[in-house]
Amino acid sequence: MAPVEGLASAPAPSPARAGSPAFRSLAFEGLSRFDYGDVILASKPPRTTGDPREWAETLFAPKSSPLWVKAAMGLRIALAPLLRLEAAPRGVFDVRRVEGEEALIEYADAHLTFRCGVGVDAAASVVRVTTVVTFNDWRGRVYFTPVSLLHPLVVHAMLRRTRRRLAARR
Repeated sequence: MAPVEGLASAPAPSPARAGSPAFRSLAFEGLSRFDYGDVILASKPPRTTGDPREWAETLFAPKSSPLWVKAAMGLRIALAPLLRLEAAPRGVFDVRRVEGEEALIEYADAHLTFRCGVGVDAAASVVRVTTVVTFNDWRGRVYFTPVSLLHPLVVHAMLRRTRRRLAARR
């Protein structure tokens, strides 16, 4: 495509330079595509841990889930057999690995693959929760479509509780 007269053409993209803004997450590693994704940010309270494992484990601890989130999970357990979905195994939200400032939680079954990166940028005082979901068959899509509507609300609620719990440990 020829440049439009009078307008400068955009420079070709270049690799990220040291110090330039970039966004990466373990949640994207090895994926060529995903069907759902979101990033939820929160400020990191002063003097709270910068350990991403501790943030991830606290975020997914039962005490970080408000009652309405626990009720929604109970509804999921009740409705899952209608789609012939297996019950999530124990440890589904366990941290699989930590690299640098991010912890990865990952689970894959026949219907969908879920990945969540919990990152702590101590210098910027930001905690980020990056979620990506890939549908592996139609059941995964049918299951996750209504879940996707509530997912940001659930993560925000859990992150608020996690911030309070970790701030209280100081």
